[in-house]
Amino acid sequence: MGEDFRSRRAVIAGVGAGGLTLAIAACSGGTDTATTAGTTESSAPQSSAAQSSAPPAGGALAKTADIPVGGGAIFKEQKIVVTQPAAGEFKAFSAVCTHSGCTVGSVADGAIVCPCHNSKFNIADGAVTAGPAKKPLPEQQITVDGDQIALA
Repeated sequence: MGEDFRSRRAVIAGVGAGGLTLAIAACSGGTDTATTAGTTESSAPQSSAAQSSAPPAGGALAKTADIPVGGGAIFKEQKIVVTQPAAGEFKAFSAVCTHSGCTVGSVADGAIVCPCHNSKFNIADGAVTAGPAKKPLPEQQITVDGDQIALA
């Protein structure tokens, strides 16, 4: 029993570590695009250039038609969320929650929602509408040229 018990513990410990690795990998994002009610999540392919905390200037994000009125799209790789609070009005904010640094997960019912602790932010100005976050999402600069939205 002693050796059999130890090998089961080793298997369980290995699965636990593997599960943690999978959970971490799942949180890091990928190249998939998923759409939910009022939200579009997009991950652009990573470049081989060094990553900085600021998104690259001039990078194309989406077409205006991709951002629903009253909703938004999350661009995980660029750490940006783009919203359209009213028809033709586009805003962009950091997609990093000011509470604990998680990436926001959805945009629904006029709010940008962080899945970690359910903080909510207004799609028009990034202000906190429900905590635990206390600081608004920082605004990011974008340009809208015709039907194209790009990082400024």
